[in-house]
Amino acid sequence: MKFIDEFRDQALVQNLARRLKALAKGPATVMEVCGTHTMAAARFGLKSLLPPGVTLISGPGCPVCVTDQSDLDAFLALGTEPGVVLVSFGDMLRVPGTHTSLEGLRAQGAEVRVVYSPLDAVELARATPEKHLVFFGVGFETTMPATALAIQTAAALGLDNFSVCCVHKTMPAALKALLSSGEVRVSGLLCPGHVTTIIGTRAFDFIPAEFGLPCAVTGFEPVDMLLGIESILRQMKEGKATVDNVYTRAVSVPANPQARELLAAVFAPDDAFWRGLGVIPGSGVRIRESYARFDARARFPQVWERLTPPPPSPCRCGEVLRGVMRPMDCPLFAGKCSPAQPLGPCMVSTEGACAAAYRYER
Repeated sequence: MKFIDEFRDQALVQNLARRLKALAKGPATVMEVCGTHTMAAARFGLKSLLPPGVTLISGPGCPVCVTDQSDLDAFLALGTEPGVVLVSFGDMLRVPGTHTSLEGLRAQGAEVRVVYSPLDAVELARATPEKHLVFFGVGFETTMPATALAIQTAAALGLDNFSVCCVHKTMPAALKALLSSGEVRVSGLLCPGHVTTIIGTRAFDFIPAEFGLPCAVTGFEPVDMLLGIESILRQMKEGKATVDNVYTRAVSVPANPQARELLAAVFAPDDAFWRGLGVIPGSGVRIRESYARFDARARFPQVWERLTPPPPSPCRCGEVLRGVMRPMDCPLFAGKCSPAQPLGPCMVSTEGACAAAYRYER
């Protein structure tokens, strides 16, 4: 049965490739917004199936990659506080800060724990009341509800030794800033399916309305992505621009009401620093005053007070995230910068464009 399913998928992919060729009537640059899309496109060789003139480029959709250097440095500095245990997802472990990384900090004796869920961090805090657990709240709308739930759970348990270093970001605000800059020219956007399960397709209506660009919300399998590209090329051919949902098995038009209620209860909109994009107003969240005791910035203000701005870096990750440079055009790619010795997060993140290019496209 598995062989039959794979054969059917291969036949569908070949059919889609033919349909893309029939639709392509000129050059088109499609930005795949999400880092999961970037890795899937490289892993499955989707670029080789695109018609001549149709180009796929990466955008600011890797949450690890867009985490600003100063935010990472602040989290690392928390690890030098007495009794503090740093808790993070595994994909942050080797991301280089200004002076070290979580992996390097652990080698120096700091206590660093890797979890699969923010609720695991809450459980660690309950099991070790003599330590203070700080969770690194990184990610877009996909992971934000889990962090909010962890904060509410810690409040319900009455924990006084758990807090969150919150650097969560919202995807639509970044796309609006990127498109408004005029720095990168795209013909359409593949929007991330998992983010859209939380915020709904209406969150992207501004892209066709304000910028006249077609969009397609897609999943992460090869067929999903090719269907999204087909939708964009068809819209271009027909001279229209909409937000087309080709991931209907998971995504609906309105936002998820339960997730929206949870996020509104715990977080408030705030400005955020983005690697490569700078400060984007209203693109992040902060923990509300009612949950301030779980805000690491409020619990450890001395850490932020002694931070200094990071020095300039030779890493070109910011340009890759803005879609103005391909990973392999970076003079450091696969030389001074590699997965073994990464200079920036795009080379070490599991969703990083440079990591994907290094592994699958060299």
